[in-house]
Amino acid sequence: MRSHQNPLPVLMLTALGQPENRITGLDAGADDYLVKPFIMEELLARLRALQRRSPQFQPHTLTIGQYSLDDANNALCVNVTQPPQTIPLTVKEFQIFAYLMKHPDRIISGSKIRNQLWDLDAEPMSNVVAAQMRLIRRKFASYNCICPIETIRGQGYRFNSNLVLS
Repeated sequence: MRSHQNPLPVLMLTALGQPENRITGLDAGADDYLVKPFIMEELLARLRALQRRSPQFQPHTLTIGQYSLDDANNALCVNVTQPPQTIPLTVKEFQIFAYLMKHPDRIISGSKIRNQLWDLDAEPMSNVVAAQMRLIRRKFASYNCICPIETIRGQGYRFNSNLVLS
């Protein structure tokens, strides 16, 4: 990767934990090195640290119409009034919004959302996506905002980029 000038951060995850193995891995271009077995929290912390050290992978804001999704704060900013309304989102709500905003105006099935955002071990007939959508809509209602996610009966969900807010 490094010989091809690929700037993607590299975390080596390996069972080879001897000092000479770590030195070889880091000298080969890895940004970090983690030896198995490891705890998931440490892996996630190391990934966050890699992201912080890589400016091209810093959180950013995704904006479509009057909606701005802020990675750094797990929040959705709705630009209807001045000042704009900020709606805090849970991690899963944020993931759903980000996924749908990256595919605006496309109908995406609940099963595809579930496959993209939940563990593979999740129960195949689970209504977890529908339940999250209900929670998202309640949250929007509590902030007196219109939710841009539409349910297309029998097909899935769509982020409506043409939604005009009053």
